[in-house]
Amino acid sequence: MRTARFTLDPAFTIGEVNPRMFGSFVEHLGRCVYTGIFEPGHPTADAEGLRQDVLDLVRELGVTTIRYPGGNFVSGYRWEDSVGPVEDRPRRLDLAWRSTETNRFGLGEYISFLKKVGPQAEPMMAINLGTRGVAEALELQEYANHPSGTALSDLRAAHGDKDPFGIKVWCLGNEMDGPWQTGHKTAEEYGRIAAETARAMRQMDPSVELVACGSSSQSMPTFAEWEATVLAETYDLVDYISLHAYYEPQDGDLDSFLASAVDMESFIENVVATCDHVGARLKSQKKINLSFDEWNVWYTSKWHEIENSDARDWPEAPRLLEDNYSVLDAVVFGSLLIALLRHADRVTVACLAQLVNVIAPIMTEPGGPAWRQTTFFPFAQASRYGRGQVLDVRVDSPTHRTKKYGETSLLHATAVRADDGTVTVFAVNRSQTEALPLEIALSGLDLTQVTEHSVLADQDPDARNTLEAPERVTPHQAEGTTLKEGTLSAVLEPMSWNVIRLA
Repeated sequence: MRTARFTLDPAFTIGEVNPRMFGSFVEHLGRCVYTGIFEPGHPTADAEGLRQDVLDLVRELGVTTIRYPGGNFVSGYRWEDSVGPVEDRPRRLDLAWRSTETNRFGLGEYISFLKKVGPQAEPMMAINLGTRGVAEALELQEYANHPSGTALSDLRAAHGDKDPFGIKVWCLGNEMDGPWQTGHKTAEEYGRIAAETARAMRQMDPSVELVACGSSSQSMPTFAEWEATVLAETYDLVDYISLHAYYEPQDGDLDSFLASAVDMESFIENVVATCDHVGARLKSQKKINLSFDEWNVWYTSKWHEIENSDARDWPEAPRLLEDNYSVLDAVVFGSLLIALLRHADRVTVACLAQLVNVIAPIMTEPGGPAWRQTTFFPFAQASRYGRGQVLDVRVDSPTHRTKKYGETSLLHATAVRADDGTVTVFAVNRSQTEALPLEIALSGLDLTQVTEHSVLADQDPDARNTLEAPERVTPHQAEGTTLKEGTLSAVLEPMSWNVIRLA
């Protein structure tokens, strides 16, 4: 196969990676919370019921911002149900996932969980703009963030949380363009309530950072028109607009699945163009950034089979959306990470959906162990080594034709230069069958050695980690990768995720 090539030069950069790029998402859905992060009575549970084995894996994963409590769940969320003595909290029907919510884990427990993850774990709170509105948003903001001396801030202290939670980032609803959303609205209706809510929240605290709902996917019939209408109402009041995207193979078309990041990059660029068009029309110097606050591989077709059946009858913490990821899925997942990094100048928040059990990199068994899915490894490596300046990577690569995206490069890559001058290359070979030779020319970079070339690939692309075989798939080291006279030479295995570190 022809060699793929690109050049790295520190004079040509995309932008600085915001640590919030490596966020995740905890929703009251299935077993994400209950028997996921929270399981009183588990052998590893602490006094607050948080599983220590899960906390250890969350820290290893390297997540930063954690969005909560939804997701579709938030459009029926009553925040006041989730605070105060646990024995007094009401049980509620969750219309989004046709489950029963016990509220045993609530707002205070979420903040406690973040503190135990570590100082890098920042709250990102979603507000119910489906069945509620401005008044309830202000009440939640006062309870969570006001220091003391008011009814709701003093109530928080009475509940055992004297210090304010300090939530800076707030999502103004969730997927309000979707007919499936409780309280679904037109763009005009949502734009007005989002603007009213944003204006009121800024009266309480001008420093809050606010995320307006964008389209739930690029395939929505209202895509782009929705963003333009919403931003016409909210442009000067919000900081971000959201994007959500999930990918799965369709009709056995694995080549198109492996090229899913083509759609993700197109989605990002189209939203940026829409934002900037609205800004130009308003004659504003402000730039709206993107919060890609739901992204993942998700086998939605399996969910629709359950969703349209009679199997759900208001259970507590049912097993929902527990996709078990293969090596193939992990390679696509890594390519999606590359897409986000390649747009670090405008994508400044991103949340992997979700964190535990529900389409997640971490799985648990009630009363039993926790383990890493195949997707755990690309995320952990990107979070650890993808901090710094993203270099402008423009590949010259062999291509192949895909059914969904036409002619597509077999190489998908980016590179990040850390503050200490080291460089990490993230690369995916999309070919199912052929190894891909790679040459990288280094210009203006004082690099002399390859410190690591980690590969996630397997002769069986369907290999996966399970309860019975939790370490079936792990990254391995490549052989033969060299750096000589300013040129890196490597061979990327078929269908592989690669992390090449240079010093």
